[in-house]
Amino acid sequence: MTDAAFDASPDVLTSTSAGRLRTIIERLERLDEDKEAIAADMKEVFAEAKGEGYDVKTLRKVLRIRKQDKAKRQEEEAVLDLYLSALGEV
Repeated sequence: MTDAAFDASPDVLTSTSAGRLRTIIERLERLDEDKEAIAADMKEVFAEAKGEGYDVKTLRKVLRIRKQDKAKRQEEEAVLDLYLSALGEV
């Protein structure tokens, strides 16, 4: 994109599109604040779990596994077992 093709002056956007852009940015900012609050809440729960003796790394792995489709997860586990078996690790 050349400088001639992109004019950064505020006149490029109509008042309607500028208003829409402002709305989108404000929504994204609120969502980002929500995301930060959720991350802080999760950090607190992980700290609580760690304080009760749970392994946080394993909890994160359990969450990741539970998000996966069961059939896909079973297929991945079968391939992993096959590879480990081929290497004499099982």
